[in-house]
Order: sequence, then structure tokens, then C-alpha cells
Amino acid sequence: TGKEGVHHLIKEIADNCVDEAIAGYASELQITILEDGGVRVRDNGRGIPVDKMEKTGKSALETVLTVLHAGGKFGGGGYKVSSGLHGVGSSVVNALSTKLSAEVHKDGYVYRQDYERGVPLNDITKGEKVDDSGTIITFYPDPTIFKETVEIDYQWVVDYLRHQSYLTKGLKTFVHDERTGESYS
Repeated sequence: TGKEGVHHLIKEIADNCVDEAIAGYASELQITILEDGGVRVRDNGRGIPVDKMEKTGKSALETVLTVLHAGGKFGGGGYKVSSGLHGVGSSVVNALSTKLSAEVHKDGYVYRQDYERGVPLNDITKGEKVDDSGTIITFYPDPTIFKETVEIDYQWVVDYLRHQSYLTKGLKTFVHDERTGESYS
């Protein structure tokens, strides 16, 4: 629940982006440290599926963000190689955040859903048309859980992204800190 835990939230979301790159579906990973204390992680992969899942009766997006072991690492269509360890990352990050917003660019449209402490605030919505694909997760670590600090260390993010781009062929990484204006790519 300290500094290490807060930064692990970033790693859990970003590892999903890295998995898309390892699988050959993404080439960019962007992390923005927001001025208001949040973190935005964006990739240009396929986008989290948004179709309704028969097993849960919910969208795949909501299932991945609210159910443990629901990610792509535990199904028939999972990754052969994965940077994440347990397949629980997105749902745990959601539960440990005061709020989380998911935006998926997929099949020519933007899909959105918002959460508060892991609970959906709305059904998934289909928005405007887009020409790109990918997933954008914005989250705010919960200070009632991470009592030591919820402040993000810019240098930690830079070092993490350096390692990921070195280890993942073809992955370009970017970080921007809105608090200071610093950027690294």
C-alpha cells in the first residue's frame, strides 16, 4: 500500500499494452501523469473487446475490469507469451482506484465506461466514429488504500518504459508529466 504499490498499478495496465505489442498488434505505449493526480495509459492495439459475453451477461470490457482472471491470458484466445503475471491486473487496478475511465477505439467507434472504486457508473456507451484502434485507461489511485502516497514518480515511469521498449521488439514508448511538462520517448 506504499509507493511501490501505486506504481505497480501503472505496470499492471501498461503490461496489457505490452502484451498487445508482443502479440504483434500494437507498436506504441503512452503514459501520461495527469496534473490532477491520475494516470492515463494508452496503446494502439486492437482495443479491449466490447461485445457482450455470454458467460457474464456483461460486455467483455466490463468483465475484464471487474472480474478476476477474466483477461486474455486465461481463455482459449490468450497470449502465448505475456509480460503480466496473473491476469488480474485491470480488475485490481479498478478496485484500488477512486475512479477509472476506459475508452476503447474499436471497429470504427469509441466505446466508454466509467467506474468508481471498481463499480460501473454506467453501461458501456458507443460514441463517435474513429479511424484508429486501441485502449485508453485513466485511473486515480485511492488515497484511502495507498495511505503513504499516491504521487507518481516520473523517473520510475521513464525507467519502466525504457525497460519495456528494450525488451519488446518494435514497441515505442512515451511518457509525459503534465505536472512539470517533462517528456521522454
